Amino acid sequence: MSEYSVPDFGRITNTKVYGLDESIIRAKYPMSTDISKLTSQVTKGILALAGCEKGTGHDNWLNGVLVQFDLTYTVKAWTEAERYHFLDFVSSQSTMHRIAQFDLDQQYDEHTDPRSIAIVKELVARYNETKDPEDYLRVLMSNPCGFRLTAGMTTNYRQLKTIYAQRRTHRLPEWREFCGWIETLPLARELILGEFASLQGSQNAVR
Repeated sequence: MSEYSVPDFGRITNTKVYGLDESIIRAKYPMSTDISKLTSQVTKGILALAGCEKGTGHDNWLNGVLVQFDLTYTVKAWTEAERYHFLDFVSSQSTMHRIAQFDLDQQYDEHTDPRSIAIVKELVARYNETKDPEDYLRVLMSNPCGFRLTAGMTTNYRQLKTIYAQRRTHRLPEWREFCGWIETLPLARELILGEFASLQGSQNAVR
């Protein structure tokens, strides 16, 4: 399976893209009688399939282009990310298990009110002294949504196409950064951005 590494982009790191070449080839199956002659060249037909309207099914082959990465998001952004059915968590850091052990000076988004952070620090100090489960719950329930957690994620180009269309001008800077990262993925302009970007150079081979 083809594999592409992508440079880190802000809080999105360790990105790998798998199956890009193979998925382009397989997208050509319906109009082919001899699949042994197919290549991973991006043709007008591939651009038309990738650029179809979301939900029509012609871009289903983008499901085969898998993307794995580490993402560091605030609790606020993670809550919104959970709406996407094909943005899957491999594993993540946990407030439930480690809220009292994080370095709280490093964990919060810059927009988090320092007074809220100070309250959490006080609650953590109390729990670390008492080890009372009720005190632990107070820490959990008082933690601001600006708290950052890192998770390993798996998704595909078809889901990223939807995310880009919905989030590229979002109020949260994290989503705008995420869409900027999408733009750096292999053949993103041709296969993901669609109507949102120029398709110059789209006749070039993948490799």
